[in-house]
Amino acid sequence: MSLFSWFELIASGLITGGIYALVALGLNLQYGLMRILNIAHGEFLMLGAYLTWMAHTTLGISPLLMVPVSFLLLMALGLVIHKLCFRRLTVTSPNLDIFEARGLMVAFGLMFLVQNFASFMWGGDLRGYDYLAEPVKIGEAQFAGNKLLVFGLALLFSGALIALLRFTLLGKGVRALMQSPTGAQLVGIDTQRLHPLMFGIGLGLSGVAGCLLSMAYTITPSMGEPYTVTALIVITLGGFGSMSGALAGGLLLGVVEALGMHFTNPSLKALLSYSVFIAVLLLRPRGLFAK
Repeated sequence: MSLFSWFELIASGLITGGIYALVALGLNLQYGLMRILNIAHGEFLMLGAYLTWMAHTTLGISPLLMVPVSFLLLMALGLVIHKLCFRRLTVTSPNLDIFEARGLMVAFGLMFLVQNFASFMWGGDLRGYDYLAEPVKIGEAQFAGNKLLVFGLALLFSGALIALLRFTLLGKGVRALMQSPTGAQLVGIDTQRLHPLMFGIGLGLSGVAGCLLSMAYTITPSMGEPYTVTALIVITLGGFGSMSGALAGGLLLGVVEALGMHFTNPSLKALLSYSVFIAVLLLRPRGLFAK
């Protein structure tokens, strides 16, 4: 393989990993802060993809304009879901373990509910549209323009979330709650406001990821589940609650998959991901990037 072939292979892995990281960041925010393992996370990604596809094909709205719209719509939906479902669980659950178990069951219900809603609304056929599909040359390597755009925006949103949590007063409150919920509440941090807001932002990021995916890939009502599983693998790689770890873990997993599929077989993609997942759980259960 030439140097440019290696560059093209690793770059394609990073492009995929950027989406993985964006999906994982939203899920990691929900679990790291509230201990809500939202396995329906990928289904809301799918909703963002369908909303973008529908807006573009029926109304002619640019997918780029749908990026902030998808974020706001899915964030608003997240606020409603938290109020109707998870806030009540917080009040009625006697301890954290029971809350996590009940929250997981609610997330299962949401997953099937959203999947069936999408199948009813848009059917089970593959959907898609052409957007900036022309190749862009970088040296001797070339990439589809839409995939480069997806990668750039995924990194932008991921970096924005990490910066929000690291450099703002709101972010300090969120990190304090992740480290010590009891201590954070004792110093006056209002969980009644932070929890729904962060849950909404998590779903908003899933909507953005779905919007970006629709620019370069076909979409179906069942597309969300694999991304939820991948997000869990990425979170395990980066460490639960670590946002920068989720970003690094997503990019790393994308590169590992790209290299593995090139030197073995593309059908072994899932096997490669699960092998990495099991190895990290056995050898470094706190994550590769956990402090």
